[in-house]
Amino acid sequence: MALKAADILAEVAARPFLKGRTPETPDEEGGDTFAVLAETERSGVYAGSFQGRSPWERHSNGDEMVQVLDGAAEVTIVVNGEPTVLAMTKGTVTVVPKGCWHRFDAPDGVTVMTMTPGPTDHVYAEDLPAEELGG
Repeated sequence: MALKAADILAEVAARPFLKGRTPETPDEEGGDTFAVLAETERSGVYAGSFQGRSPWERHSNGDEMVQVLDGAAEVTIVVNGEPTVLAMTKGTVTVVPKGCWHRFDAPDGVTVMTMTPGPTDHVYAEDLPAEELGG
């Protein structure tokens, strides 16, 4: 394993800002938005900037750490079928529990850094199917 120190700001600055993200935006469209800063045995550390709403996602192999580096986003996390909306701004951090559906809504733009375990499941739709909410 090669050890390195990642320059987060330089890595983010070198990546395109994804404008107009929607839950239906395909991965290929935003593929270069997130820099891989580091990797662990089960997770990657990513940073990138976008404006809009992400698709729903969940991680079955562990918790995800989310930190807002700049801007603001509402992060909706569904736990036991109940959504909780967290208002996150520069300098805030949260942990999304393993297996919980979540998404980002950043109408004015956000830069985030995450430590995300793989794999990631996605739902490319505005709303989660009822069976995913326990209904």
